[in-house]
Amino acid sequence: MESRTNIPRYAMPDEVQHTYSKFSDWKFKLFRVRSMEKAPLPSEPPPNVAVPPKSQGDEDLGHPGSLMKLCLGGKSKENVEAASQRVDQKLQEMDTHMGCLKSLCRLCGMSLRKAKGPEHDVQDTLDESSRLSLRKMGCKAQGWPEVILKVFKVDVAADMETVHPQAFCHRCWMAAMRGGGFCSFGPTRVPEWRPHTSGCPLCFPKKPSAFQRKGRKRAKALRRAPALAKRVKREAQSVAAGVGGKRVLRALVDQQQQQQQQPPHGPVSRSSRVKPDTQRALWVKNITLCQRDHLSSKLLPDDLPADFLRAVTCQVCDHLLSDPVQSPCRHLFCRGCILKYSRALGAQCPACELPCPEPTELKGPPKAFLVVLQSLPLLCPREGCGELVRMDSFRAHCQGHLHQRQPDEDDLLGPDVDRDLDGYLPVNKGGRPRQHLLSLTRRAQKHRLKELKNQVRAFADKEEGGDTKSVCLTLFLLALRAGNEHKQADELEAMMQGRGYGLHPAVCLAIRVNTFLSCSQYHKMYRTVKATSGRQIFQPLHTLRAAEKELLPGFHPFEWQPALKAVSSSWDVGILDGLSGWMSSVEDVPADTIARRFRYDVALVSALKDLEEDLMEGLREQGLDDSSVTGFNVTIKESCDGMGDVSEKHGGGPALPEKAVRFSFTIMSVSAQVEPEDDEPASSPVIIFHEMKPNSELSCKPLCLMFVDESDHETLTAILGPVVAERDAMKESRLILSLGGLPRSFRFHFRGTGYDEKMVREMEGLEASGSTYICTLCDSTRAEASHNMVLHTITRSHQENLERYELWRTNPFAESADELRDRVKGVSAKAFMETQPTLDALHCDIGNATEFYKIFQDEIGEMHARHGNSPPPDREERRRWRAALDKQLRKKLKLKPVMRMNGNYARRLMTAEAVEVVCELVPSEERRQLLRELVGLYLQMKPVWRSTWPARECPDQLCRYSFNSQRFAELLSTAFRYRYDGKITNYLHKTLAHVPEIVERDGSIGAWASEGNESGNKLFRRFRKMNARQSKTFELEDVLKHHWLYTSKYLQKFMEAHKNSAKALQATINPEEIVDDSDMLLEVPDF
Repeated sequence: MESRTNIPRYAMPDEVQHTYSKFSDWKFKLFRVRSMEKAPLPSEPPPNVAVPPKSQGDEDLGHPGSLMKLCLGGKSKENVEAASQRVDQKLQEMDTHMGCLKSLCRLCGMSLRKAKGPEHDVQDTLDESSRLSLRKMGCKAQGWPEVILKVFKVDVAADMETVHPQAFCHRCWMAAMRGGGFCSFGPTRVPEWRPHTSGCPLCFPKKPSAFQRKGRKRAKALRRAPALAKRVKREAQSVAAGVGGKRVLRALVDQQQQQQQQPPHGPVSRSSRVKPDTQRALWVKNITLCQRDHLSSKLLPDDLPADFLRAVTCQVCDHLLSDPVQSPCRHLFCRGCILKYSRALGAQCPACELPCPEPTELKGPPKAFLVVLQSLPLLCPREGCGELVRMDSFRAHCQGHLHQRQPDEDDLLGPDVDRDLDGYLPVNKGGRPRQHLLSLTRRAQKHRLKELKNQVRAFADKEEGGDTKSVCLTLFLLALRAGNEHKQADELEAMMQGRGYGLHPAVCLAIRVNTFLSCSQYHKMYRTVKATSGRQIFQPLHTLRAAEKELLPGFHPFEWQPALKAVSSSWDVGILDGLSGWMSSVEDVPADTIARRFRYDVALVSALKDLEEDLMEGLREQGLDDSSVTGFNVTIKESCDGMGDVSEKHGGGPALPEKAVRFSFTIMSVSAQVEPEDDEPASSPVIIFHEMKPNSELSCKPLCLMFVDESDHETLTAILGPVVAERDAMKESRLILSLGGLPRSFRFHFRGTGYDEKMVREMEGLEASGSTYICTLCDSTRAEASHNMVLHTITRSHQENLERYELWRTNPFAESADELRDRVKGVSAKAFMETQPTLDALHCDIGNATEFYKIFQDEIGEMHARHGNSPPPDREERRRWRAALDKQLRKKLKLKPVMRMNGNYARRLMTAEAVEVVCELVPSEERRQLLRELVGLYLQMKPVWRSTWPARECPDQLCRYSFNSQRFAELLSTAFRYRYDGKITNYLHKTLAHVPEIVERDGSIGAWASEGNESGNKLFRRFRKMNARQSKTFELEDVLKHHWLYTSKYLQKFMEAHKNSAKALQATINPEEIVDDSDMLLEVPDF
């Protein structure tokens, strides 16, 4: 039986066999042309087309196969189109394109023939007349690129011959002259030049429509390159569909028809036709333009073999190899020639058409070949010399002729023989192949550059004052400019000028946190700056989030020895729920609150790593060796305060009160324990870090945030209970943390001093501040404190308050309520957190100013003149006294009255100037003197408890404090007895009775105050607006996270270094319009 393949019907392709086959599919495959496909750009590599697997039947042409293969006569399309012909076609197109560019102006895009006047090279230096004219108008430019950049805002330094025209017309020259080299008064619109493509508008301009041609002259065709010979034309026609389709073929035919209509001098003979290889060489030379830079191969002797000549000449320009590089296919090129060739025609080998890597990634040939290349004999082109000179000595030999040599047009070296002779120095003279500098080890790099390094250092010491870094950066900048690497050069120059091509992520994070920008606000600023400047100056949000992780707790590993009791040993712990571990209720009360916190030990580790640079600097300043330090002691100040009503004031419905509490800590000092040497007593710890601003919000790190009223003792106890447990566990253990590359041991000492009186009474379980027991430091009652204002001592402690609570709870002696209250001295609840007996300087100042404000009112109303039988003043009378005082202070001091005393009002009120203003309203001169003396004594005592280090800042007031307090108490009990007979305020009692004892014990009162935690209250509201989210749970997490970042020492250092980043940003966006104004600063909080 006859095989089915021999039947004509079954020998058809599969697409034609079935009656209902998809005729449109195979018809499109048959009749489609390459012009419908996207041709790759000259600078792009050829696309990688996946080849479908061949079936067994496809190998036999008789078997039914592809319809395209039948149309090509059984041959593939790649076999029909020769690779060399495709390259020649691309070269011809590029030559035609460059011919079109030569006739156009770089700046306005018009034809150079239309502008009457000479042409000017955009890369050339200024001619003498132009330079003098611009000099008169204040322009000090030396070359046209600088003038064009200022006038037309175009950087022509990075232009390419295959993309941009290299000349500009006389009209643009006149525009630059009129603008004085600084601006342009004419509407010159610089066109956007693009690389050559198959549909290039320069090579194939579109013909105007019939409507556009009415009443207008027909546009003349642009000048083109010489037409091809007939043979070349036929070769080009066979491959026209591969590179440009019918448009390319039509353009070639039109070119040849124009040339035939205008014959040069008669019919073209067969001998005058240009051979394809010669035409190809001309096209390549027009692209590389290296005739004046490279040595001609005609300098070699004539008796050398042809294969040897091909080995030592460039495969692109046919000159002797200069700075040779080798492709993976073992072909050699000049580095500059292959770079220009790849930019024009794509990354492929000019010899074999195989794909090549980028020219910057090509490696040099073996060392043995370089030795042979440098030993080539070259014929001296000097007339009358005729000497054969080695290539490595050719430069020195030619320099000997320079002083007597005259330029000659027929000279093979050209008129600029000394232009690039430095490129022909000996490379290496034997040994193994020379490796590239970047592939060497650091030690080998130092050895190779040892001589250069010594020369640069000597030059820097002699000329630049030893600034070797600036010299090296300047050399690198000049090298980048010389190699047309202008983008990298701009980045380097911006970094050298302090502007920065892109800000560090930590700088961007510091700017965002310190300016309180939300995610959307920062992203909008990031996009605006990027669109305005064209550069990525600020980092995107995902980069900032990666930088946040290193600064937040839970990033650094650590270990406790022994392990903490009832605390997990994991270290990668972030933000915790403050209610974790609770039951559904606390003491039968539902837990209706939100709390977020860090684990105490994890937060301390992050704070120590934030201080790593300061600690290492302290060790170096103290001259301590790592081997002599046995451990570190860290002193922590704890603070806790209520922030009042923080509810949102917008939205519908009534504003419900929403109170919040923040617990925070401050690292006050870090001391190093030094191991004593043999036969020496143990030395005291050496302080290597001391917090210079302990009352700043920047040094007070938040640990826990909670929506709770500070007077809610049960909820506050339950939330802060885990914090207390972690703190007690850390007291009995030591931390092992890597610091400075070495594991180090830390012990912590906690001091709860940053509490106001209300918070102290809550934590220690004492009665409210209006209680009979006036003081939180001693057991005195209000009556006892008013009769004896000075002679008291500190008697209360945390342990004693716990014992008194047990007496209050159990009542072992079956006493009455008054007797039991007198026995426990005002303890009414269990103390849940240990506090250090001290004085809160901030609230003491505010409380005393409130008391003096009332004294001023009483003196205006002459309360001292009223006898005991006189009726007390009514409310209306006291209101008149207060109105008179407020009016006087506002008139004289511009001090506006406030509803509630605050720190700023208290500081302005308690001054000698304010007392003189008040005395103008006091009728009696005697009372004026007493009032001045009372306020003067207070102003003498105030620096002792307000200053951070009283022994250094106010030693005289510290020595006289006891005397001043005695005299102050005497005045209160005599001249102002009408107010302090049997009563005294809490803060006046602590001021007169306990300040010297606390200063003697702690060395300071102001450093341990709660001012830092108080000043952080405004930050809570700002961060809450910054992170407005629907859920308060996530909102509290964002506030806690950004408040922690706000206190980071690492970010603060970046912010200090970039305070003038607004000026740097403006200089980066528009360097021409930057003004040297020292007042232009970024609006960030001044810290």
